[in-house]
Amino acid sequence: MPTATHHAMKRAGKETVIGLTYDLRDDYLREGFTPEETAEFDSPDTVKAIENVILELGFGIDRIGNIKALTRRLAAGDRWDLVFNIAEGLWGFGREAQVPALLDAFAIPYTFSDALGHSICLHKAMAKHIIRDLGIPTPDFAVVADPADIDRVRLPYPLFAKPVAEGTGKGITSVSKIDNAESLRRVCLHLLAAFSQPVLVETYLPGREFTVGIVGSGHHARALGVMEVILNPEAEAHAYSYGNKEHYEKLVNYALARGEEARQAKEVALAAWRGLDLKDAGRVDLRSDLYGRVNFMEVNSLAGLNPTRSDLPILCGLAGIPYSRLITEILKSALSRACIITDAQALI
Repeated sequence: MPTATHHAMKRAGKETVIGLTYDLRDDYLREGFTPEETAEFDSPDTVKAIENVILELGFGIDRIGNIKALTRRLAAGDRWDLVFNIAEGLWGFGREAQVPALLDAFAIPYTFSDALGHSICLHKAMAKHIIRDLGIPTPDFAVVADPADIDRVRLPYPLFAKPVAEGTGKGITSVSKIDNAESLRRVCLHLLAAFSQPVLVETYLPGREFTVGIVGSGHHARALGVMEVILNPEAEAHAYSYGNKEHYEKLVNYALARGEEARQAKEVALAAWRGLDLKDAGRVDLRSDLYGRVNFMEVNSLAGLNPTRSDLPILCGLAGIPYSRLITEILKSALSRACIITDAQALI
């Protein structure tokens, strides 16, 4: 039965229809891709959970699928009032930007950041250049694009190395923390060969690790909470690695953080979010140095939304924010930006 919200979501007498773009992990596994290659893709549970909230809010829903399905639908003349986009893409530094760029070409609004924001954030070194230029604290870094660059790294040990444009901890293991030149060469050569992309080498920070959940855009952006990532004794050491994330139930403990470092984390995260002009919702990862000073590490402008496994919903759960409320806040921000609704209270 239509609700009052349902009636508020109509334009010119027509129901507002939201398309849903996504990459299903199972689809790519069936094509022969490895579990690590598909780590950022979604499960049917994620798609269903988002769809349920959208339907409960009184919108029409249309499952589209990945960028190839979106391309076919657009070519056939299909259109949507808004697209809820969680498609990560598969190839290139602009893979998270592909769906937004295609939707921009057809003037169809969508959730989350635009093509520019996603491309900058996926390339961690590019994001850090901007963050450093904005005066936001971040560890010193170097980029190793080929083996000759390894000898040009002039940073004090210990260091930390990871692929420049991967998520979900891909390419990060216990050997990512580097204590000497021999290890630096070995790790960088391995990452260059395994991921076919540059390696980001940073000064290693030994302090606490945080992630800050953010909703909203521009001056409307606000922090949902600060979650500390605490590795259990049996976890892979030194980092929130791919292995630790895959088996987080037994290897990782999550806790809401309070106090001075948490305050700093919120401040740094919001400054980075606004400085990079990101939209609707995401996560900023941070780490403290030896003296408890919080530094920007990276930002996830297209954060995972699995209700039980993804960091942003886990953080919201710790903060007492239901999953339905998180999705509603994302939609509220996107619909307001697209001028589909101007009354933010309509979704409350």
